Amino acid sequence: MKILLSADDIQRRVAEMAQQIADDYRGQSVTIVGVLTGCLMFLADLVRHLDLPLRIGLLQASSYRGATTTPGLLRVQLELLPDLRGRHVLLLDDILDTGQTLAYLNRHLQTLDVASLRIAVLLRKEGRQQVPLHVDYRGFDIPDAFVVGYGLDYNDEYRHLPYVAVLNL
Repeated sequence: MKILLSADDIQRRVAEMAQQIADDYRGQSVTIVGVLTGCLMFLADLVRHLDLPLRIGLLQASSYRGATTTPGLLRVQLELLPDLRGRHVLLLDDILDTGQTLAYLNRHLQTLDVASLRIAVLLRKEGRQQVPLHVDYRGFDIPDAFVVGYGLDYNDEYRHLPYVAVLNL
């Protein structure tokens, strides 16, 4: 595998993103809604840098299953979400690929009477987005390649890697 983003580069950028998020939410409590399972590393590192009153909620959404590298049918499980009415919400995901998943989640969360909703992604694949979607915080733009590490997986492997690498299939 070719390392695309080193662990040090990721940690540096996550700290920068946390500072920007903290500045934007200053004086407000925020609920971070993480998209399982890929967001876990990003979520954990980000919240350690945030000096804000915050809550964490999780939901599961997946369009990649098993040993596939192309998105399939979107499955969403919202059972773990806390009550978000009146809350400032930051939707957090590991990667913006086609945009289908985040656009769906954005629309759904808007129906829950939230005070505000922003979106943060660690990675955005260049040239892949099919759905118009504004992302408020973006860590890195990456080429259109299948990547693993730092929470991203292939067939539930490689999530534990501290870096992001291009998987050669």
